[in-house]
Order: sequence, then structure tokens, then C-alpha cells
Amino acid sequence: MTTNISSRLESTMKRSTDSRGFALMTIMLVMLVAAALATSAVMMGSNHILANRYLERSSMLEDLSEEGLELGRAAINADKTLYPDTGYSTLVSNAAVYDGEGNAIPGVKRWIYAGPTGATSGQYGVFGSIVSVVEDQTGALAIRRSQVYQESFARYAYFTDFEPSYISFGGGDQIFGPVHTNDYLKIYPSGATFHGETRTAKTVQGASYGTFKKGYEENVSEIAMPNTAELTKLQSQAAAGSMSFTGSNTTSYGESTFRIEFVAVDVNNDGDTTDENEGFIRAYTGTDIRWVGAEIPWGGMDDAINCGAYYNGTFLAADDHPAPNGDSWLDALTSPSRRCFLGGDPELTGGVFTPVSPGGRGQWIPWGGVVDAALVARVGATEAQYLHPINRPMNPSFKGVIYVDGKVMISGELRGRVTIAASDQIIIGDDITYTIDPGTGTCQDILGLFSGQDVIVADNTINSPQRPASGWSYRSYDDTADEFIHGVVLALNIFTVENYNSGSTGAEDCEATNWGRGCLYLTGGIIQRTRGAVGTTAGTGHLKRYSYDTCGATAPPPYFPTTGHFSKAQIYNVDPVGFDVGSYFAQLSAN
Repeated sequence: MTTNISSRLESTMKRSTDSRGFALMTIMLVMLVAAALATSAVMMGSNHILANRYLERSSMLEDLSEEGLELGRAAINADKTLYPDTGYSTLVSNAAVYDGEGNAIPGVKRWIYAGPTGATSGQYGVFGSIVSVVEDQTGALAIRRSQVYQESFARYAYFTDFEPSYISFGGGDQIFGPVHTNDYLKIYPSGATFHGETRTAKTVQGASYGTFKKGYEENVSEIAMPNTAELTKLQSQAAAGSMSFTGSNTTSYGESTFRIEFVAVDVNNDGDTTDENEGFIRAYTGTDIRWVGAEIPWGGMDDAINCGAYYNGTFLAADDHPAPNGDSWLDALTSPSRRCFLGGDPELTGGVFTPVSPGGRGQWIPWGGVVDAALVARVGATEAQYLHPINRPMNPSFKGVIYVDGKVMISGELRGRVTIAASDQIIIGDDITYTIDPGTGTCQDILGLFSGQDVIVADNTINSPQRPASGWSYRSYDDTADEFIHGVVLALNIFTVENYNSGSTGAEDCEATNWGRGCLYLTGGIIQRTRGAVGTTAGTGHLKRYSYDTCGATAPPPYFPTTGHFSKAQIYNVDPVGFDVGSYFAQLSAN
């Protein structure tokens, strides 16, 4: 009995001891697990803090790098000499970087570089890059690149350096596209509507008379006009494509003995002239300014050799009358088929292209390059020799520039992208239009007119109605009563209409309004040092009907002058591994 009780007591004590040991072990295990979890939590928290700190630091470096892009753009806009013609310039090197309160950020340095990139010739505009590099004391790098481009003057619908006191906007003028003047912007009580951005370096006078669809800005920075040096440097670009000419040196205002006619030829005979290789010019030179430019004859319209009428489909000049049917010169000039043509036009020689005009009055200048066989097959060997290609397929060296040393008169139908630069006046002798309507917005055709003097709409027998004889009413001698100009005009003096304050006051209608010379339809833009006149309230000259071509901003004419102001485009991240600024710019400049 006693033995059994002792055995049971001993067994019970042993179980109790085992339970206490198991519990202790369990507690220790739990404590170890808890400690491990706590340690893990501490480590995870520490890693999270480190990750956050890294991300914050990285984000800060990226922000500081992007800030450097704007600092670089501001620098080259403030000082044009900082932007190089080739290679790159260092704007900032190993410079301290400051926070928003003006305190230097410890251990952080910045480098900023700028230079031309992409197509650096200037034919398609002036493009470049700004590169900003930021580094901290650990060697961490953030590199950003911003594309920049210089705004072309072609982006403006209207630009002037000086606004004469006697000319203001009014009469219900509708102005589409960007407007800038370095002078006062003046508006008559008759009102005007500005549909695009409107800016003046001074103030708006008569602002209450204007409607500003996008508001207006006053006292903005002036934008300097281009200079003659920018014009002259285009001569070498033109010469590369055999498009440099000696123009007229006559002193007569608005008249020239040299003219260029744009010609579109359906080379592949597919029923249109929109193909890349179908744009050409013809160049004509003469000794008689009245013949070349279809001016009013010295002896009166009865002596006209540019004007006459058609008989059985063949043109006969007034000076060559009487006609076979007995018509006099006056019959011809009052006939429904009456017309006038610029000197050298094939219509003046029976509709047949003639290299040398009758009487030695002038001649077409031959093209000195290789004549394409497809062109010969289309127009014949004679005419093909006088068609100068303004397209790359037939003239691989053509850079989009035609340069004239002196005056030039222009007209015709343009297929291509061209800038005409002339050291003297550019005179509009007849309509000049694009093959592809600018309203399509394709930007395949565009013309820039860059004159060292004036761009003038000629007062000749084509653009202006004439009296066939004393006492007779005015009559039109063009195919339309209106004048059409497609292009961006840049005159270092003025854009104007010759003798705008004289002549007929009601011979032609401008839409529903009876006027002297009808409508002047200009699609593009006008940039001029001083605002010129095109008509008067008395009804002389033309009524303005101007439209804006957005292609001037997005795809300007080749080598067209720029304002010098850099605007920003896309921003890119740059891989910092192995980065070398010289190699990087060399790679970008090589496209």
C-alpha cells in the first residue's frame, strides 16, 4: 500500500517537472520567434526608410536636372552668343545647386551644355539640345536632355517693327494667327477681330474697338528683325543648287527686267502636278521693263505688245492690229477675250515656248544642269533645257533656296518648298499659288519671300484694271479680278501695293464689295519692318483678304530667318552609364 502511494507520488512529481520544462521551452521558443519577428520588422523598417530616402534623393536629382534644362534655355535666350554654330558649349560646370530658399544643397553639383543637334544645316529650321547633369557626393547621376528649336518668323500671321501713325487696324479686319508688333497696336473705331495670340512691346491703342479671341499682352519683350547679313548668307545655299541669279538693277520702283516664274509640270503624265519631281522655275531677263513686267506702254494701250485678244484661239497683241477680221487695237482691248501677259509668256508667241522673244526684247535663261529624260519626253527637248528643277530628284544639290542679287519679279504655280531671297525688291507680277492648296494643311508646298527692301504687288496691266483709251471705263486684263498670293512675306522694309492710292475706285468687285482692284487674297503671313499700305478708304488699291497658313509655324520655308528665341520641345532621360558629353553631342548631330 505504502509502496503504491510512493510510486504514484513520484510519478506525479515527475510529470509536474516535465510539464514545467516543456512550458519553459515553449516560452523560450516564443520569445525567440518574437525576437526574430521584431528584428525582421526593424530590418524591414530600416530597408523601407533607406528605400524611401533613395527614392527621395533620386527624385530630387531628377528634378534638379530638369530645372537645369530651363536655366540653360533661359541663358541661350538671354545671350545668343552662348549658342554655338557647331559642337556644344558649356553653360554651367561643377556649379553649386540651390534649394527654393537659396541655400546650397550639400554635395550636389550641376553641369549644363547646349548645342545644335539633328539636321544642323538650318534648311528645316534651327534645332538643338540642352543637356543637364546633376551629381551628388555618392556619385549618383541624373541626366536630362531637352530638344529646343528657334521660332521661325514664318509662325507670324502679322509682324511689324514700326506702325505708322496713319495706318491702323479697322473696317472689320479679321486677323488669324499670331500677331506681334514692337510698336503700338492701333485699332480704329470701325473695329477689328484678332483670332490668335496678340502681343505688343508697347500698348494697345483703341483696345475697346478690338475683339481679342485669345486676349492680348502688352509691354512684352521686343523681337529684333532679321538683318541683311542673314539674307546674304543664303546666297551660298542657293549656289549649291545652281539657283543664284543676277537680278535687275533698274531704279524704277516696282519694276524689274528680271523675273522668275514657277512652273508645275505633269512629268509622269498622271493627270496632276503633285509629285515630288514636278516643281520647276523659268528665269527670264530682258532690256525693256515695260515688256518684262507687262507695264502700261509709254505711248498708251494702243502700243501694247503684252495686251490684246484671242482670234481663233491665237493671241494677237494690240500693237499688231488690225486683226485678220478687221478688228482694231481698241476692239481687241474691249473684247471679252482681252488679256495681258508678262514678257516671255508662250501665249505672246502663239502658245509656243520661245527661248528668245521677238525683237530681242528678252530671253529665257537655260538650266545648266543635266536635263532629265522624263522631262524631255513630256515637254520636248527645247523647253526642257529652260526648266530649272526645284526638286531633289532632278537637282540633288537643291537646298530650297533661290537667291537674286538685285530685283526680281515673280509669278506662277509653285510645287515644292522654296525660299526666294533677294537683296532688293521682290515684285509680285501676277498670281503666285501652290499646286497643293494650303487649306489642306499638308505643308508639301510653301514659299518664303525674303526681301532686303520691299515686297510689292505691281501696278501693271495684269494686277490693275486699265482704261483701253482716254474716256473709256476701266477694264480687267487678267483671268480673274482678284490677286492671289500663297506665301510668307518678310520684307526688311515694307510690304505694299504699288500706287495703292491711285487708279480705279470701283472697276472690280471684292466679293460683295465694289472696289478699285478687287481682293488681295494672301494665305501665309506678313513680316515687315514698317507696315505698308495696300489700299485706301476711298476705294483705290486692294481690299485685304488675308488667311493664316499654320505650316509657317510647323514646317517653315527652307532657311527662313528665325526670331532667335528658343522654345522647348520633348524631354528625354539619358542613361548615365558611360556618359560623355562630347560623344553624346556628336552622336545627336549625326542624327
